Amino acid sequence: MQTAKKGISSSTLKLIAVFSMLIDHTAAVLVWNPLNPGAQTIVQDMVSGWNMQWLCYLFMRYPIGRLAFPIYCFLLVEGFLRTRDIKKYAVRMLLFAFISEVPFDLAFYGKVCEVGSQNVFFTLFLAIIALSGVKWAEQKLNGKWQSLIGKLVSVAIVCALAELICCDYGAKGILAVFILYLFRYDRATQILAGCVTFSWEITAPLAFIPISRYNGERGLRMKYFFYAFYPVHLLILYGILMGLQ
Repeated sequence: MQTAKKGISSSTLKLIAVFSMLIDHTAAVLVWNPLNPGAQTIVQDMVSGWNMQWLCYLFMRYPIGRLAFPIYCFLLVEGFLRTRDIKKYAVRMLLFAFISEVPFDLAFYGKVCEVGSQNVFFTLFLAIIALSGVKWAEQKLNGKWQSLIGKLVSVAIVCALAELICCDYGAKGILAVFILYLFRYDRATQILAGCVTFSWEITAPLAFIPISRYNGERGLRMKYFFYAFYPVHLLILYGILMGLQ
């Protein structure tokens, strides 16, 4: 009989990210949202001083909420390296990007369509495109400098596109995925580079504590649950928000 490896599986990391994202979005949609009548109270508390509600909001968004995106970026790199069909992986990500856009716009902007901001699935889709370009440069371009230039050009083009369409995290998100991919063969260096890369959000590097325990195992087979959770939980939060008005 095979014994399970010690550490954290991919599905466990995804569950941590899902919980983190749910807490973060609950705070963003229900606590501090212009559509919520109580949001003005939170803003006033920022100016006038500290209270328990404001502290709860900060705790939900930072020590907890900032864990999700670094974990998703790390798992995207793992998925890119392990998938048997990169095209299907990219198409699936793009499909859920379009599925999630209306729930995203409703939850955060109260509109069916907000062209000034796109959901994080678009960021992850573009990151796959960037990594595909990097992989092509590694395999097809001879010479160290040619390969390096090819990688940088691929990432730069996708970063520009991410900024152009205003997807979540924009170019920073694409660069973060690229850095994690670049150091994929050395987990300790990858974690250190990841902590530095995500330091624009002071608590985001905490995500690399559970990532450091990753054992390379798939764990529970819940692939479509993790894809579907994003649009579904946003719709539920929007429904609750409308109920508060």
